Amino acid sequence: MRGNKLRELLKAGRPTLGTHLLDAWPSMVELVGQSGMFDYVEFVAEYGPFDLPGLENICRAAELWDLSSMIKVDQEPRTFLAQRGIGAGFQSVLFADCRSAADARACIRAARPETPEDGGVYGAEMRRQSFKYRGRPDEQVEGDHVQAIRDTVVVLMIEKKGAVEQLEEILSLPGLDMIQWGPADYSISVGRPGQWASPEIKKVEKRVFESALKMGVPPRCEISSPDEAKAYLDMGVRHFCIGWDVMVWFEWCRTNGEAMRRALERV
Repeated sequence: MRGNKLRELLKAGRPTLGTHLLDAWPSMVELVGQSGMFDYVEFVAEYGPFDLPGLENICRAAELWDLSSMIKVDQEPRTFLAQRGIGAGFQSVLFADCRSAADARACIRAARPETPEDGGVYGAEMRRQSFKYRGRPDEQVEGDHVQAIRDTVVVLMIEKKGAVEQLEEILSLPGLDMIQWGPADYSISVGRPGQWASPEIKKVEKRVFESALKMGVPPRCEISSPDEAKAYLDMGVRHFCIGWDVMVWFEWCRTNGEAMRRALERV
């Protein structure tokens, strides 16, 4: 297993770029790696089907290409999913549906070692992530294992009304590495579904990004194309995740299918 590339880039203050995959087929991860353009892949487990052995294969494929790996987990059972993801080899966890500082604190604890200084709930285990430490003295094994868990990059979705209301408290929590704005969920939680680009919601988005930057928590932005990045770059955002495999496939089918249908109508 390789070192945590995403953690290293964050420590160095470097920008990062990822892309989303809903497909658990490891070859999709390899295609991302072969492009040579991305620092990590995010497996959006909140939306796509998967099994536990499949999580390990996603991570193996990422490691072949020096990619870091992130898993986005559902709100329940978030502790189980986060810890099985980390155990499979994912180096970052994105937690969905945080509604309060208490929620955020529970997410962070799920991905932090259960030591007096870390205050997490991740203990000793015998999963893929820890296999590389076996065969050495117990103290060294557990020390390396604890450090690997400590290096896990913890990212929280800020996408609910309650999380925005408690934003500063959430941003001040120890162990939080990055936040991600979620306009779709936020618009629903304030009773304005689909109005992602309304002036009122864009104002909240701006406040979330500016608050995170001010408090030293890097914000990450999801975009569909490079054209969308400029406004966020101007704001100071340096971390992006671009594109979804399912949307790329859908757009290809629609665009090329429509062109071929027009050609066939002329036959």
